[in-house]
Order: sequence, then C-alpha cells, then structure tokens
Amino acid sequence: MYKLLDEAVDTALELKPLVANATHCEIIIAPVFTALKTEADRLEGSNIQVSAQNCSRYSEHSANTGEVCADMIKDVGANHIIVGHSERRQFYGETDASVNEKTKACLSFGLTAIVCVGESLEDREGGGAERVVKTQLMGALEGLTVSDMERIIIAYEPVWAIGTGKTATPEQAQEMHSFLRGVLKERHSSETADATRILYGGSVKPANVRDLMGQIDIDGALVGGASLDAKTFSEIVNYK
Repeated sequence: MYKLLDEAVDTALELKPLVANATHCEIIIAPVFTALKTEADRLEGSNIQVSAQNCSRYSEHSANTGEVCADMIKDVGANHIIVGHSERRQFYGETDASVNEKTKACLSFGLTAIVCVGESLEDREGGGAERVVKTQLMGALEGLTVSDMERIIIAYEPVWAIGTGKTATPEQAQEMHSFLRGVLKERHSSETADATRILYGGSVKPANVRDLMGQIDIDGALVGGASLDAKTFSEIVNYK
C-alpha cells in the first residue's frame, strides 16, 4: 500500500525507458487499485504489463461492498492478479479455499493468477516448510485443469524473508522451488511442471538477484520493496 496516483505513475514512467530493451523476461508491475487504470493506459504499447494486488473471490457483480471483481480489474487494463499474498493470508484471513476461489475467478475472465505460497519462520524451524507449502499449493489449485495451468504463475515467498532484509539463500530457494515443481509433476505431468513459472519473492534486490536467477528452478522474482524505486527495480530486471 504505497504511492498516491501521481507518484505511482511517475515511477512507472521512469521505469519504462530503463527496461525498454529487456527481452529476456516479462515485466509486470502491481500498483494499488486506484492507480491501475491510469498506469495501464500510460504503459499501453510498452513491455510493462499491469497486475492487481488482489481481487474478490466472487466472480459475479453482487452486494459485496468494498470488493473488486476480477472482471473489473480486467476492464481497466490489467491482465494479472496476485492471489494469496502472505500478508493477505496473515492479516486478512485468506485461506487455501479463498485463494482457490480467487484463482478460479481470475481464470474465468481470462486473467493470469500469480498464486503465492510460503512458510513462516516457525514452520521452517519446526521442519514443516514443505508440508505447509504443499498444502497451500494443492489447496490453491484444487479443481484446476492442465489447460488452466497455462495461466497460473506460482510465487514462493518465505514469510520470514519478506521485508525483513533476510533472504533465503539461493540453495534454500532452489530446494523449495524444486519441491514445488515436483508437486506439480505429481499433480499433472512433467510437461506442466516444467512449463509453470515459479517466482521467488523475499527481499529480492540488485545484490542478490543474479545468484537467485542462476538456480535452475527459479524462473523469476516477485519483487517487493525494491520495486518502489524505478532505478533499483530496473537493475533487478536488467541483472544480466
């Protein structure tokens, strides 16, 4: 929950030329709801796409004051939605079931869902990290098909590494990404598992992005605080 409209737009427009030549990855920014349409309009024709940070689990317009339906997000020019971010789970009562409903809502309107999973420090220190993220992943994907997976991006975000300055080592991140890909293989197939992008999120910054991206099962980054500054974010995008 950062940046008023003018600030958000200025940051996006500052970012635009800094990443204009980046062809090795997709670039997606996720501003607050109030900036979605303006940023989508101003970035039209560029290589920067726009995502919402959340959506309603309801896929029909209804009497749910304060909620935003996925098709309303699509209507203003966004094509991705982040679903089940750790802060939503931790502070706003998100459950595996509601994440599943929101994921289905995204897909029902042709949007791509960026589905977040991740364990707490307590889970990791207690030896339950894999069990927790598998439960979250399986719950989020309940009832989804192989074709649905074409519009699913998984983001692994260890809760203990978000906004703390702590980062999972590249080896720790790779181990969990490999595990998640194995879960997808069991659920669907090797082809689906290999084709699904799994992002790492947790204090990603220019100083560590190269080592993280060098891991075989890390396909990209879900960038938090470092994305608020256009120059810093561009250095992450252009890490090569």
